[in-house]
Amino acid sequence: MAPEERGDSQAGQDPESIRAQLDRILASPEFLAPERGRRFLQYIVEETLEGHGEQLKAFAIAQAVFGRDDSFDAQNDPVVRIEAGRIRRALERYYLVCGSSDPIQITIPKGGYAPHFSSDEDSSNPGEAAMPNCESKRRRPGPERPLRYRDLLMPIGIPALLGAIAVLALIRPIETYLSPQITPTAPAASTLTSKTRIVVEPFAALGGTARGADFAKGLVDQLIAKLMTVDSLVVLAPGRSGMEVTGSLFNLQGSTLVEGPVLHLHVRLVNGADGAVVWANQYDRELGDQTILDVEDEIAVQIIREISSSRKLSGAGPIP
Repeated sequence: MAPEERGDSQAGQDPESIRAQLDRILASPEFLAPERGRRFLQYIVEETLEGHGEQLKAFAIAQAVFGRDDSFDAQNDPVVRIEAGRIRRALERYYLVCGSSDPIQITIPKGGYAPHFSSDEDSSNPGEAAMPNCESKRRRPGPERPLRYRDLLMPIGIPALLGAIAVLALIRPIETYLSPQITPTAPAASTLTSKTRIVVEPFAALGGTARGADFAKGLVDQLIAKLMTVDSLVVLAPGRSGMEVTGSLFNLQGSTLVEGPVLHLHVRLVNGADGAVVWANQYDRELGDQTILDVEDEIAVQIIREISSSRKLSGAGPIP
């Protein structure tokens, strides 16, 4: 069932402070969310600050953020509910990793799409928390703390540790003379060296439709997630293909075009060494009875299986 949609947000903070917190989250490298998820978060925060929190229904969000038309049905197309879950987890991770001292916490309570804004009375002052990156902050000078038991052990513990290391360093060479020499077998090529590198480049969205752009970004996310489960592959971030790497390097490229209810997708695999196209295919799908997420998952699985069976990825084993 679709979640109950409510619009009440207990926002007692200044709207500009909340917008500053939103900018801080979106600028942080620790906020792991795709572009359409960031648009989703911006939209619900702005709508709530404008007093439209009660109107944050799945239908309105799907039209404003995901480009759906009047025929959108939240029961058959759960894109809003799924994206809300992703952003909830991304916000939780951000505040756990580096946002614990931020002056304002933005959350999305389960059961609705209206964000909740709260402040932490014990957090650092706004001047420190407003730093755009999650950097460690210097403590302000304060009253001298009482001497602790571990402070007394530090002058003794460190010299003792260094002494133990020195004794072990002397004992180790003696053991080499007493114990028989074992010739180590020649190690195989390192795991990373023998692995095949693959770069999933952003797919081009032709036709200029929002639905086509969303599909292109979602399909790239699906391909990256599934390729990362393959032990014999290393998935590189886009833009890294020009770096000097060992082993094979391939670029996965593609373009999408949505014409009404029909999806056209072209995908190719390019050898990074000489630019030769080693594999290519075209996929056409009717989107009438399927959700975008289901189509993304189905095509991603098919692409990876076909790449694996083509044997063009040197060193890449069977892909599940």
